[in-house]
Amino acid sequence: MIKDYFLNKIETALNNAIKDGKVGQMSEYTNGTLVVEKPKNPDFGDFAVNVSSLARYAKIAPPMIANAILEYIEKDDNEYSVVGGFINFKAGDSILSDLTQEIINKRENFGRPEKINKEKIILEYVSANPTGPFHIGHGRWAAMGSALANLLKFYGHDVYQEFYINDAGSQIQKLGRSLKIRIRQEFGEIVDFPTDEEERKNYYPGDYLIPVAKAFIEQNKELLKNAQNDVYKIDLKVYCDFARLYEEKVQRDLLNKMRVHFDNFFSESTLHKSGKVAFYIDKLKKAGKIYEKDGAVWFKSSDYGDDQDRVIKKVDGSNTYLTSDIAYHADKLERGFDRMIDIWGADHHGYIARVKASLEALGYDPNKLEILLGQLVNLVMNGKEVRMGKRKNMITLEDLVDEVGVDATRFWMIMRSIDTTLDFDIELAKKSTDENPVFYVQYAHARACSIIRNATDTKIDTKTGEDIPPAISKAEFDKLINNFDKTIILKTVAQARKLILKMEEFKHLIVTSARDRQVYTICRYVQDLAADFHSFYNSTRVITDDKELTKARLALVYAFKTVLENALNILGVSAPERM
Repeated sequence: MIKDYFLNKIETALNNAIKDGKVGQMSEYTNGTLVVEKPKNPDFGDFAVNVSSLARYAKIAPPMIANAILEYIEKDDNEYSVVGGFINFKAGDSILSDLTQEIINKRENFGRPEKINKEKIILEYVSANPTGPFHIGHGRWAAMGSALANLLKFYGHDVYQEFYINDAGSQIQKLGRSLKIRIRQEFGEIVDFPTDEEERKNYYPGDYLIPVAKAFIEQNKELLKNAQNDVYKIDLKVYCDFARLYEEKVQRDLLNKMRVHFDNFFSESTLHKSGKVAFYIDKLKKAGKIYEKDGAVWFKSSDYGDDQDRVIKKVDGSNTYLTSDIAYHADKLERGFDRMIDIWGADHHGYIARVKASLEALGYDPNKLEILLGQLVNLVMNGKEVRMGKRKNMITLEDLVDEVGVDATRFWMIMRSIDTTLDFDIELAKKSTDENPVFYVQYAHARACSIIRNATDTKIDTKTGEDIPPAISKAEFDKLINNFDKTIILKTVAQARKLILKMEEFKHLIVTSARDRQVYTICRYVQDLAADFHSFYNSTRVITDDKELTKARLALVYAFKTVLENALNILGVSAPERM
C-alpha cells in the first residue's frame, strides 16, 4: 500500500539521519511510532506524516526534524515537501503506473491481503422463526450477513454460513393452531381468531396462512377424507409440521432470490433429539452451575459476569431459549470452528453475557463468540413510515424486493452501519437517477463498459454504410490488459490521478472492514469511487487521436471497472454492463 511505502521511506530515512547525528539529541526511533494521514489541504500532497512528536526527544523544532529526514529520502519521481512539522508526499507516475498494473494483473484478486491469520469462522444470521414471511428487519440481517461472509471470504478466511431454525418452541404450536383456523374458514365455517389481546398472542392471524390452508387441503385430500373433513380429528402436529415446512420453503426461496446462500440450515429440534441439550445441561450440573429455585431450574451465569442468574427451565417444565442456545453454541465449537459470529437484533443485547457465560462455564473461550447487534429498519414511502411485520397485513420483505429489486434492497440494507437505525426510502431506491446511490454506482460500471465497447467495436456509418474503425482493436485491448505498458500513465490528468489513488484505497479498506466486521464501509467506498470516475469521465477524453494516450486511459477505465466489480461482488450487488 502507498501509505506503507511512504511510511517505510520516512522511517528508513529517519533511522539513517539518527545514525549520522542529524536529528538533534535523538538517539533511537521505534518503527511504527509515526502515523500516516491525509493532509487537510489536498494541494499539499496525497499523504503526510507529522514528526512533531519526535521534538521532545530530538530537542529541536519539528521543521528541523522534518528537513533532516528529507535529506535522507530517496525521492525517485515522487514529490516531498515540508510544511511545519509535516512531511508531505505526492506519489509519482511510477507508483501510479505500478498500481494500475497491479490491478490489471490481479483482476478479481486485487485487494486480497497476501498474508493473514486465517480462521475457520461460522457466521450465523437471520435465524428467523419458521412461522411466517420475513419482515424488513430480517432483510437487513440477510443482506448484512451475506455481504459480511463475502468480505471475510475475500479477505481470506474460511467462512461457513448457517441459519438456525427455531422449530422447537411454543411458536410452532401457535402456527399449527392458526393454520387449523384458516382451514376451517376454507371449509366455510364461521370462525375467527380470538379478539382478546392476551388470547390473540397465541395465534398468527396474518392472511399469509390462507394460501397455506389451501395448499394443505389440496395436498391432504386423503387425510381429510378419512377424517370426514373434521379438522379436529387430525392431530395438531400434522398442521404444525405442514405449516412449518411450507414457511421454511417460502423463506429459503426468498433468500435465494436475494442471493443469500447458507451452507446449512440447522434445526433446533435436532439438538434435543440428538441429546446434546441434555448433555450440555448435565455437564453444567456436574460443574455445580445449575440449581433449582421457586420450581424453576437456573444457570449460575452471574459467576461469569452476567448481572443475574438465568432460568433454563421454567416452572411449567418448558425450556427457555437459553437452554438450546447453550447447546447450540457449544456444538459450533465442537464442530471445529475457530470463531463464531452471530448477528442479532439490538433488543438481544442483554442476551450476550448469558451465552458467553455458558461457554466459559463449559470450559470454552467466550472470546471466540462475537455478537454484532443491529438496529431496526424504518421503511419510508412518500415521506411516511410504513408498517411492517407478519401478524397483520403489512409490507413484508418479499413485497419490498418485488417493488425495488434485489440490487437496491441489498445495497440500501447494507449502506449504514449495523448499529445505526436505517431509513429505507422506497421511492428513492426505485429511482434511475444520481440521487439513488445504487443506480449511481451501477451506472459508473455500465459507463466504463460502454467506453471500452466504443473504443474497440467496429461501427457502421449509417450514411455511407462503411465500417468505422475502432480507436483500438479488441486484439490490442486484450494485449494491453495482458501485457501492461508501465509508461502509459505518464500522461494522466489530475482526475485520473485521483481515481488511481482512490482505487488503491481498496486494499486498506478490505483489511479494516474485515477486521471491524463492517460492510457499510464498502457501500460508502463504491459511491466515492464512482464519483471519482464520473469526474474523470466528465473532464477527460478517453478515446483520442493519440492511440497510446487512448490505450493509457482505457487501461485506467479497465482498472476502475475491475475494482468496482470486486467491491460490488462483496456487496452481492450486480455490476451491469448496460443500463
